[in-house]
Amino acid sequence: MHGRGGQGAVVASEMLARAAVKDGMHASAFPFFGVERRGCPVTAYCRIDDKPIRIHAGIYEPDYVIVLDPSLINMVDVFQGLKPEGKILINTTRTRDDLGIKVPNEVITVDATGIALKHGLGSETAPIVNTAIVGAFVKMFSRLSIGALLDSVREAAPVKKEENAAAAKDSYEITKEV
Repeated sequence: MHGRGGQGAVVASEMLARAAVKDGMHASAFPFFGVERRGCPVTAYCRIDDKPIRIHAGIYEPDYVIVLDPSLINMVDVFQGLKPEGKILINTTRTRDDLGIKVPNEVITVDATGIALKHGLGSETAPIVNTAIVGAFVKMFSRLSIGALLDSVREAAPVKKEENAAAAKDSYEITKEV
């Protein structure tokens, strides 16, 4: 996951890991940069597997890349190491051509910012998009259930638990299945 400090990338990776465990899988989640770097690029990792996870390092060949802030596409190589069959989820209303995406991978977009604002998450200038983006991810990654994610969101969201759960559900419902 690539985001900016304050958007909730670290918490989002933890929500996905919790949901995976609830669905009977193994998971680990951790940040590359701490959340104290508000506004600066932050990378958060989440590993999900059927087997116990023994690797606790960065993910160098991801199956999925999630971009919470599309402006990072021109600042950081967010697609580095993405597997040829890997998928990309971006918080945007723009097209891949508008964003200048050159990799051949499938790109799924969701207006996580609009969904977050609709539910009063963050502010107009600093929306908190993490729960909206994880809802869309669960639609892409069908091995996770929306029920487990909603339970995880309610457990992990520090405030506005029902609003965060509603944002996750909204993005899940509008994202096309992959």
